[in-house]
Amino acid sequence: MVLLAIVTSLSVAIAGGATLLGFADNKPVQFADQTAGRVEQPPPPDKRIIYVNEQPPVRVIGAPFVPNTNPRER
Repeated sequence: MVLLAIVTSLSVAIAGGATLLGFADNKPVQFADQTAGRVEQPPPPDKRIIYVNEQPPVRVIGAPFVPNTNPRER
């Protein structure tokens, strides 16, 4: 708790000193336009569309994993 208090007070002192000396920018904050990321882009013509349901099943080699829920019984 003492270490947390020391780090917090040191951080507040540094931030306050930077504010008093004028290192902070006084520009208004502008947020990026989030609507452009939601637009679905068409795939390029040379790239094939892969659907997850059409993939062949994977063959598992070896014993299937069974979690040991009762460690007294082996």
